[in-house]
Amino acid sequence: MAETKGKVENSEPTAEKKGGNKKGNWSVLLGAAFLMATSAIGPGFLTQTTVFTQQLAASFGFVILISLLLDIIAQMNVWRIIGVSGLRGQEIANKVLPGLGVVLAVLIVIGGLAFNIGNVAGAGLGLNAMLGLDPIVGAVISAAIAIFIFVVKEAGKAMDKFAQFAGFIMILLMIYVAFKTSPPVGEALANTVMPETISWFAIVTLVGGTVGGYITFAGGHRLLDAGVKGVEALPEITKSSVTGIAATGVIRIALFLAVLGVVSQGLSIDADNPVASVFQLAAGDIGYRIFGIIMWAAAITSVVGAAYTSVSFIRTFHPTIEKYHNWIIIAFILISTTVFAFVGRPVNILILVGALNALILPLALGTLLVAAYKKKIVGEYKHPLWLTVTGALVVVIMAYMGVVTLIEQLPQMFK
Repeated sequence: MAETKGKVENSEPTAEKKGGNKKGNWSVLLGAAFLMATSAIGPGFLTQTTVFTQQLAASFGFVILISLLLDIIAQMNVWRIIGVSGLRGQEIANKVLPGLGVVLAVLIVIGGLAFNIGNVAGAGLGLNAMLGLDPIVGAVISAAIAIFIFVVKEAGKAMDKFAQFAGFIMILLMIYVAFKTSPPVGEALANTVMPETISWFAIVTLVGGTVGGYITFAGGHRLLDAGVKGVEALPEITKSSVTGIAATGVIRIALFLAVLGVVSQGLSIDADNPVASVFQLAAGDIGYRIFGIIMWAAAITSVVGAAYTSVSFIRTFHPTIEKYHNWIIIAFILISTTVFAFVGRPVNILILVGALNALILPLALGTLLVAAYKKKIVGEYKHPLWLTVTGALVVVIMAYMGVVTLIEQLPQMFK
């Protein structure tokens, strides 16, 4: 049986699982949920939701529903197996097949670093819209704030609080903008159940963007670092994973309704900056400032989540990395910021990494599903059959679409 308690990293107190400090325990669970959620809600999340709503109108409600169901299945599987085993994703993968954890770690770190360049850029654009700062200056300021989180003594707690605060701010502002556009809610609800148009590409894109790449492991690794593990912690682990997906769902639905309200009024959305255009059309100059706040919050929390989770994949490879992992996280952020400031966003690299990123979810989830049936990893734990079957379905769908995406994107690298 996997241990239920152990040494806690980052000098954080182990979460109580039987009575005790329930407030502290809930704070850890909520922190992990919002770390996963805010890692998913980045610049790409906002743009994808806006563009797909323009294309599919009310039918996008069905896409959100199906993608949320697939997200929940993926996250419940991953978080449970990590929690029961007490091991990080790369450690589990190495036990399933020696060397596989190294491959997974390399993919995660390369993908996280590449996408963090985009996250830093999004933070700079957010401060530009909010305060009129130059995007590069805004990116540097944002990076400094993200780095400060990992400089403080209890970095884990600081990260939890920051993710929660930013997440709640995004939810409140997004709901406000959705209300301002007066969307056709009845039509949206009807199409959520019986859509006029179905886009499987949109579903796969949303799933990959919400629980793909490093995001797959963000919350599970955070709970592990806080000492929440073991079979008796499964109810809390499940609650935290579902809460994270629910948070992303609320923001996705609110943005969907906001865009739908603008589209239903026949207003023209600027193709060059669709998200900002929606907010400006919805609430004028105030709406544009709100866009800046949401874009900045979404981007900087993704910077934090990408850096933390990516580095968590190499922490176990050497004692020195484990000892200085916070400084490696800081270096990770500095490299992303430096590349953006001096090179910009390397589009071809981002295209290739994005295609490879689509393969991480099926590889990671498939590996963990195999691990769930190995006693040397999970002890006597019995993984629910319905989670195995539905998880395997997600693996097949995402693997197929990931390969298709990779084949389609590779030619663009050589144009």
